[in-house]
Amino acid sequence: MNWLEAFLLGIIQGLTEFLPISSTGHLYLGRHLFGLDEAGLFLDTMLHIGTLIAVFAYYKHEFIKILRNPFSRMTYLLIVGTIPAIIIGLLFKDFFEEISKTGITIGWEFIATGLFLYLAERGKSGKKKMEDLTYQDALFIGVFQAFAIFPAISRSGMTITAALWRKLDRETAAYFSFLLSTPAIVGGIMLQSVDVLKGKAETISSTSLAVGAISAAFFGYIAVSWMISYLKHHSLKIFAYYACGLGVIILMLQFAGIF
Repeated sequence: MNWLEAFLLGIIQGLTEFLPISSTGHLYLGRHLFGLDEAGLFLDTMLHIGTLIAVFAYYKHEFIKILRNPFSRMTYLLIVGTIPAIIIGLLFKDFFEEISKTGITIGWEFIATGLFLYLAERGKSGKKKMEDLTYQDALFIGVFQAFAIFPAISRSGMTITAALWRKLDRETAAYFSFLLSTPAIVGGIMLQSVDVLKGKAETISSTSLAVGAISAAFFGYIAVSWMISYLKHHSLKIFAYYACGLGVIILMLQFAGIF
């Protein structure tokens, strides 16, 4: 893998981690395009570290508050919202690893993401702010986040959809969705790091790793700030159409034996 491929994969990871169109699904497609389907566990870890840096940078004031008061209401909301993904991930770890390797279901998963995004726009907009968010809301959103263990189901798409259904206003839905991504990204990094330490990761140049991480951090920060601003006055339907269209194209290519 050269540094340019790592840079492009970093762009894909950074943007699609926070746009509601699935980063894992797009990284799978990106690797397939570059002929890197069997490589990149170490790079995956570095890309996720990049997006984690983006979240920390955007939410620095929130995380400073959490560090100063680790037993705050926000901490408990994040814990409650993360529990479903932990339970599902541990119970079905082998199953999800297998379908992630084959990519056989990603077409249907992109379509599912699109349908959820479309349905999220069918209801009446809510007005709940962060101070109105309940533990029941956090748990409901967390259950939807757990669905994103499937490789091409968007984590941000599912959590924003769930937040809108719980009548959070659009900006708050995106805000909490991205904040909730932090424990999920940290958990993913930890699991990948275990495999890296076991020697399962392929050797990639330090330059490519650094370029990929910096690219993911930079474009991830842009995606977070842009998405929160975008959702204030715009619909999710454009992402719904994109995800459904991409899913249909992938299914057609799979049926034709091309992909």
